[in-house]
Amino acid sequence: MLDAAAFREIALSNPHNRRLLEGLAELALPQCHLTAGCLFQTLWNVLSSRPPPENIKDYDVFYFDGGDLSWEAEDAVIRRVAPLAERLGLPVEVKNQARVHLWYRQRFGGDYPQLHSARDGISRYLVRCTCAGIDVATGEVFAPDGFADLAAGILRINPLIPQPGKWQTKAQSYRARWPWLRIVEEGDELA
Repeated sequence: MLDAAAFREIALSNPHNRRLLEGLAELALPQCHLTAGCLFQTLWNVLSSRPPPENIKDYDVFYFDGGDLSWEAEDAVIRRVAPLAERLGLPVEVKNQARVHLWYRQRFGGDYPQLHSARDGISRYLVRCTCAGIDVATGEVFAPDGFADLAAGILRINPLIPQPGKWQTKAQSYRARWPWLRIVEEGDELA
């Protein structure tokens, strides 16, 4: 059975995740988390007997700074992380979760609530089981929906961000890379 400790160990079997966590710790960004595909896709790779970093498109870093919601402040953080990303040769995306509500409508259409922490952002991935992050400062794993669906490859829509079209596109993208994943529509039961 997969638990937080086992998930963290598997996520760190991807050497890029381990090096990113080490480098990000030195930057001391507020509420900084390594999150998204670099973690759960590493697990799916390991479960598929693939190299841990295979098929991972980018490495996401969430932090939360409610003191300055300007693009300039976020861009300054992105520029602080850039040398680390370049040194590791990784595509790293950095987002201040305190300001997502300011640009979400323009980029994706629809409203997005003002968040109160980096973990609020992690909790709002389109696919429920993918809501996972590792706190850079403490190493603590945050996974509000647990690990059962993630380990079983069960993809369900996240009720916190009910966007069926976008969810279906995201789930199909995952299944194209890991064909054993199962997409479960709302109301459907697993056999």
